[in-house]
Amino acid sequence: MSKHQRKKGTLIVIGGHEDKTDGKTILKEVARMVGDGRLVVTTVASHQPEGYFEEYQRTFQDLGVKDVVELAIAERAEARQESRLDLLDGARGIFFTGGDQLRITSQLGDTPIYSRVQQLYEEGGVVAGTSAGASVMSDVMLVSGESDESHRIGELQMAPGLGLIHGVVIDQHFAERGRMGRLLGAVAKNPRYVGIGIDENTAVVVEGGELLRVLGSGAVYVIDGATVTSSNIADAKQDCTLSIYDVRLHVLSQGDGFDLGRREPMDADQLGKDPVAQDGR
Repeated sequence: MSKHQRKKGTLIVIGGHEDKTDGKTILKEVARMVGDGRLVVTTVASHQPEGYFEEYQRTFQDLGVKDVVELAIAERAEARQESRLDLLDGARGIFFTGGDQLRITSQLGDTPIYSRVQQLYEEGGVVAGTSAGASVMSDVMLVSGESDESHRIGELQMAPGLGLIHGVVIDQHFAERGRMGRLLGAVAKNPRYVGIGIDENTAVVVEGGELLRVLGSGAVYVIDGATVTSSNIADAKQDCTLSIYDVRLHVLSQGDGFDLGRREPMDADQLGKDPVAQDGR
């Protein structure tokens, strides 16, 4: 076993805008893992959650998950209500929709709901999240920072996440919103963290707390700062452009994987899994 503690459950971390109408590759994987158990869809990340749940409920029921319930939390006090906790009774999975990741942590952090999510994961359940629901999975999460340009020192905002996966920082809508610069900035702050950038309609499935495999039509970018020899992140003035030397970058597509413990990419043969056929391949 590596330095990463093995977990019994599975994380499905989605870069946003996952397909809900055609192949539904990623949501099919969520449904497969939930099986005939209950799936709790929480819209806590959204300031205006109307309609979010109903769309996911229809999609997951079409995929064979019959028991789909909504966990709606508008105020932090609701995360302590028995009626909300009861929704997680017998749940096999929980799905975090998109929105604002700070709403997830500020409403759920250190509440009975948060404890139940951890318990579900530790006992072998599946925790899935898309967009903001993806960023929140790690110990430290990206909250904001400029996209589609080189990173400038001082502009990045980070905060504690839910801590379901350790040693990583996750960004989403990655290629579509040009977020390479800000993920490099996050890794430069502490190269102990591996940066994971996930494209839309793409996910990483995390099993055992350290083995990642890629699912979906886009790419996953893994930034490894362990080899960095120099950067100006601590010495340059605010608003200076980041410089960083000898950073490693891996680009993974469906069927590829990554071992967080060894910091090594893996192909389908090494993972021991057959990749699902992907459109255009």
